[in-house]
Amino acid sequence: MNVSQLQIRQKTLVTSGLDAVGNDKCETLEIEITESLFMDDLDDTTRKLAELRSAGMTIAIDDFGTGYSSLGYIAKLPIDVLKIDRSFITETHNSANEMAIVSTIIALAHGLQLKVVAEGVETVDRSNLLKLLRCDQIQGYIFSKPTSADAVETMLRTPHLREAKRERLA
Repeated sequence: MNVSQLQIRQKTLVTSGLDAVGNDKCETLEIEITESLFMDDLDDTTRKLAELRSAGMTIAIDDFGTGYSSLGYIAKLPIDVLKIDRSFITETHNSANEMAIVSTIIALAHGLQLKVVAEGVETVDRSNLLKLLRCDQIQGYIFSKPTSADAVETMLRTPHLREAKRERLA
């Protein structure tokens, strides 16, 4: 669930978030915020995220690298996941600098005991490179273009479609 700047400022964010999902389903929910959202009121945002995290939700920084990217904040925030912005991922095959940045973000995140997700992965070559760099997860068109919930459900329930995706990535 992406959280907007307006939502993070609301005093009722934590209670309405918990009410919306019910306490028994919190561990399946990931809250995504962009770097800029915690800059306005770091203490308040940190407190709210810590409450949601203590309820079992996973907290992710989305589009990492495109905003303020303050490494000091990353170490202080109650987060579980760094999602590397696709702009870095799409250029890793063209630029040694971009590759160095992605590699450094992965190492930093792992040093802070965070999971790393690369956004915007579209090719097997990039997937393999990210695997070599020890990226934990990837997301992007390599799996599927945006699709309806019904189509995703069909794909997940159909063994030959799952296996075809798995074979492409092996």
